[in-house]
Amino acid sequence: MAPVLIYDGDCGFCAASARLAAERIAPGLRIAESQRAGLPPGLRARARDEVLLAHPDGRRVWGGADAVAVLLTAGPRPVLRPVGALMRAPGLRALSGIAYRWVARNRHRMPGGTASCGVPRAG
Repeated sequence: MAPVLIYDGDCGFCAASARLAAERIAPGLRIAESQRAGLPPGLRARARDEVLLAHPDGRRVWGGADAVAVLLTAGPRPVLRPVGALMRAPGLRALSGIAYRWVARNRHRMPGGTASCGVPRAG
């Protein structure tokens, strides 16, 4: 079984990024829109602010920059593994988180982003 990348299906930038991850970074990766994934309340709240990567057994979920780093580190592309490892290294992990949060806050300005990408949703 493959891990599942859970993304904001209302955001064009997020949807395009998830497809890119499934097609180019980790072929075989399953992707799911957070709005249709049947997430419990705590994960649903997290999914409004960050991408989630769920381990195939469902016992572990990474979010934001950690999700990206784990995907790169554990993915089938050996050339990307050092990038994921650097993203989780002491010092760089904090910088990766800052960069991820900046992109997440500004995703409505990214290629494919729409006004709905930047509107917080209730629920």
